[in-house]
Amino acid sequence: MIYDLIIIGGGPAGAAAGVYAARKRLCSLLLTNTFGGQSSVSEKIENWIGTVVISGEQLAENLRSHVEAYAGDCLEIRKGELVTDIKKEHTSTPLDQTELIMVTTDKGEYQARAVLVATGSHQRKITVPGAKKYEHKGITYCASCDGPMFSDMDVVVLGAGNAAFETASQLLAYAKSVTLIHRGDTFRAEPITIEKVCQNPHMCVIKNAEILEVKGDAMVSSIVYKDKISGKVVDLPTQGIFVEIGQLPNTSFVKDVVTMTPYEQIIIDPRTQKTSVSGIWAAGDCTDILYHQNNIAAGDAVRAVEDIYVTLRTK
Repeated sequence: MIYDLIIIGGGPAGAAAGVYAARKRLCSLLLTNTFGGQSSVSEKIENWIGTVVISGEQLAENLRSHVEAYAGDCLEIRKGELVTDIKKEHTSTPLDQTELIMVTTDKGEYQARAVLVATGSHQRKITVPGAKKYEHKGITYCASCDGPMFSDMDVVVLGAGNAAFETASQLLAYAKSVTLIHRGDTFRAEPITIEKVCQNPHMCVIKNAEILEVKGDAMVSSIVYKDKISGKVVDLPTQGIFVEIGQLPNTSFVKDVVTMTPYEQIIIDPRTQKTSVSGIWAAGDCTDILYHQNNIAAGDAVRAVEDIYVTLRTK
């Protein structure tokens, strides 16, 4: 069977694409390992438009149920499949010459006229002792999702780029104090952002610090670091640790197919979501868009499906 569209991913982008593709009567296949994306582990999400507050688990369930409501003649869903490869194929008959895309998973192979990559990304995680134990128990990777829960608390941000300083700026609106810890001597964030954030009297910056351990009981209580200049070890009390040390896009299966940034983000045309390869679109956090949010990812996917529909129906 040849599908009109194969959607890869079950987060906000993949789910939005599945709903829109089905409504446009595109014969589609949605492949995903799980539904929900990164936010599925968040206790409270307060910026999903149309819902005042929702848990990550419930958001994932809502995405799944919404997509499955359209499953049928136009939309097939295969959950629990991991895509391993994509390649273009050329079929030729005396009456027809067609470019198809072959998608290979750990369970089979599928052909389509178009593919939308919506596989998202995952946060680069800290790996020191205690980090795994206290993940979602004081260690968090999403200030927009979890920040308000740390109101009037002393929190720490790990990182050096724009994302770290933007997280610090968000937290300063309600945290008692914010301490940004960086392993190096210089920051990667824009100077104007650094200056603005550091002017806040509740903001503290620590450079040249090597994180050694995260401590706590039921929840995080402190973070231990070593001053790389003096060698002094410091046990810094904190109730929350926000990690912003970079994202890793889930794009390994297309790294030799489409053009990417040095960080392996798929480069897209922001007007259409098209990649460098005809027949392949991408949306959400796996792309080189500037901002990464659930609402933005869903919108990007809708834009992609609109363009895919026009492209397929005008061929």
